[in-house]
Amino acid sequence: MSRTILFMSLLSIIVVAAHARGHHKGAHGRHMTAQNVTYDGKSMFINGRRELLFSGSIHYPRSTQDMWPVLLDNARRGGINVIQTYVFWNAHEPQQGQFNFAGNYDLVKFIKLVQEHGMFVTLRVGPFIQAEWNHGGLPYWLREVPGIIFRSDNEPYKQYMQAFVTKIVQMMKDEKLFAPQGGPIILAQIENEYNHIQLAYEEKGDSYVQWSANMAVALNVGVPWVMCKQKDAPDPVINACNGRNCGDTFSGPNKPYKPSIWTENWTAQYRVHGDPPSQRSAEDIAFSVARFFSKGGNLVNYYMYHGGTNFGRTSSAFTTTRYYDEAPLDEYGLQREPKWSHLRDVHKAVLLCRKAILGGDTNVEKFNQFHEVRTFEKLGTNMCAAFITNNHTTDAATINFRGTNYFLPPHSISVLPDCKTVVYNTQSIVSQHNSRNYERSPIANNFQWEMFNEAIPTTKKMDTYQKLPAELYRLLKDTTDYAWYTTSFELSPQDLPTKPGVIPVLHIMSLGHSMVAFVNGDLVGTAHGTHEEKSFEFQRPVAFKVGTNYISILASTVGLPDSGAYMEHRYAGPKSISILDLNTGTIDITENMWGHRVGLKGEGMKVFSEEGSLKAKWKPLTPVPRPLTWYRTRFATPEGTGPVAVRMTGMGKGLIWVNGQSIGRHWMTFLSPLGKPTQSEFHIPRSFLNPQDNLLVIFEEEPMSPGQVEVLNVNRDTICSFIAENEPANVNSWVSRRGSFHPIVSHIGPQAALECTPGKKITAVEFASFGNPSGYCGDFVLGSCNAASTKQIVEQQCLGKETCTIALDRAMLNQNGADPCPEILVKTLAIQARVDVEASEDGDDRVDTNRPLKWWKVVVHHG
Repeated sequence: MSRTILFMSLLSIIVVAAHARGHHKGAHGRHMTAQNVTYDGKSMFINGRRELLFSGSIHYPRSTQDMWPVLLDNARRGGINVIQTYVFWNAHEPQQGQFNFAGNYDLVKFIKLVQEHGMFVTLRVGPFIQAEWNHGGLPYWLREVPGIIFRSDNEPYKQYMQAFVTKIVQMMKDEKLFAPQGGPIILAQIENEYNHIQLAYEEKGDSYVQWSANMAVALNVGVPWVMCKQKDAPDPVINACNGRNCGDTFSGPNKPYKPSIWTENWTAQYRVHGDPPSQRSAEDIAFSVARFFSKGGNLVNYYMYHGGTNFGRTSSAFTTTRYYDEAPLDEYGLQREPKWSHLRDVHKAVLLCRKAILGGDTNVEKFNQFHEVRTFEKLGTNMCAAFITNNHTTDAATINFRGTNYFLPPHSISVLPDCKTVVYNTQSIVSQHNSRNYERSPIANNFQWEMFNEAIPTTKKMDTYQKLPAELYRLLKDTTDYAWYTTSFELSPQDLPTKPGVIPVLHIMSLGHSMVAFVNGDLVGTAHGTHEEKSFEFQRPVAFKVGTNYISILASTVGLPDSGAYMEHRYAGPKSISILDLNTGTIDITENMWGHRVGLKGEGMKVFSEEGSLKAKWKPLTPVPRPLTWYRTRFATPEGTGPVAVRMTGMGKGLIWVNGQSIGRHWMTFLSPLGKPTQSEFHIPRSFLNPQDNLLVIFEEEPMSPGQVEVLNVNRDTICSFIAENEPANVNSWVSRRGSFHPIVSHIGPQAALECTPGKKITAVEFASFGNPSGYCGDFVLGSCNAASTKQIVEQQCLGKETCTIALDRAMLNQNGADPCPEILVKTLAIQARVDVEASEDGDDRVDTNRPLKWWKVVVHHG
């Protein structure tokens, strides 16, 4: 038996008759039967058929159950055929032995929905996941297991890791969710990017890798296991790549009989507080995808395809509440264009080459360090596909391939499914653009704010006392962000400076993450660390008094760390405290006996809930805001059914609740180098809202007032096209069926195309120019050249319609008149339109499709 066949046998599973008889029928009418999943060095096989797989990461806890169907619909329509998700250990087992799989944590329901939408699943069991998730997914209680060392050949850690992995695997088996049982799961992942820290554990790291792989394989799930960023992944586990350019950076599978898998193609970069906006262009991602498949890649996964929201306190240290908003589906689940559609089109272009990629022989023709052609061809047949690459970052190129010249923009790949016809170029966006709008709700902003102040404690009636300040992580046990530290000390008249201009200084060294300091009940100041350097130094002049002085420090975390070696040995909180510039010198009060109290009074009362809110003594706002203040108001449910957000202008740092549910942390005063907050708008899922009346509660650490806070409706109802005469036709102009590649439209050429979400129509053309316009969707500008009739032509062809196309036909756009600017050899057509809900005869809205819950459904036809 060959080694390849041996490993195929190890990964296959014989399905018993009871399972074979039990078909699962999806919502779209798709019957799901038992499917064997195997692989060789070229591809994965699903039921004996080679597949090309386009995967997208969607994390179930980062959205709501009501959002899941439309997220999956949009992914499927975007050409995704695999959904990848982590399993979030600390969400499912927050207390040892107490499990939670309800609500947004209903893993089984999510996976079944994926199957209903006709897609497969990669289940990243971990159980360490990183993912910019609190503590990397590890439950806090794990830190307190005696003798534990995370992610090492350590018996206590291995015991708990194996128990959780086994539980999840058994849960999937019980629900028949693995592909050989008729379920959608075709891949599973153990561990996560362990190569990053493996050397730190020396031989204990190497043996841990072997143990993890063997433990996973022994569970007999019937599908392949992968390890990402793990060059030494033991057989039969597949080593996979993470990064932006795995087509060029991945050293490849560690054995010739394993396929090339890309588990994380980063669609942007996650954001931490203090970051400027993060971008990765649709063109660059498309290039990376085409490059990967042209070099024999078999599966690419977008991390993230939908990032979503870190609700509550689930984000890792200093990570924003919003997660990967720049993904093809934005935080609200709306299609971010042109990223969503340009990637949909690269999937279609690659699939037009599918037969050649999976069945042809590979050849590479290199012209120089920047230019090459990769072909997949079977001699003696018409099977041939080519990927022509210009890898120069600034210079365009004309490349001759088989007697024909092909023009390629800089850093681009042209895809030719028949080795003749360009159906797609990664740098040429011929699909739709859009712009996100935040619009103030007319009915939701009649706020009547009230306030409730946290009392500043002294040393009396604290929960615990000890000589030194307690370490913050261990004190909080991840139950809250906040803990009080208090102490007192005496000063005599001789201690205080008498020289004019000399004032004593309160000096605090903290291991992170942030703090608010008070002396004798008065605010002294705030300080914080950063994502890169959690620790910080605090120094402020203080007018101490003769007699007893009280120091009160509200220390806080902003999420637990999620990466690195020896995570169980990370620390936070005040480390040393002293008083400088006294007449008698420096007083070190670090060992002065400290009182501790975990959490805020308002948290204990649950003033953010309807019931708890009644327990507090609320009062009208004062002219001068105070620190550590709870604010509450009621607001009407915004009109429509689209996404909703709250903009936190004028606020500082704290947390936000709507109807008792936390929508995350805000930090408006941690500015990026551009002088703006990293995140200003915060998602309020529609499922969090009541039919009419809602409770909004904010805890604010800093002396800020909520007067500028506003509730917003969110949409992407501004749609655009921006296309030049020399760009290719849309990839939808061709099909490949039964070995025949051919066009299916009469006109092959560039055209502007606009498409509304179902239930909406184009109601206004806000901009249209054929010539040399510039700008971007939402802010186009006329150039020196413009065909005067462009806007009228576009209005005639698009107003009142759900879709429209405008061919880049000079005669039509110039109305058969003279070209106003013949000196411009390649002209561009730019269109910006506004769409709105289709109105019924009585004027009522029929449907609003921009909502992240109970949205419209797209019927996906399979076959």
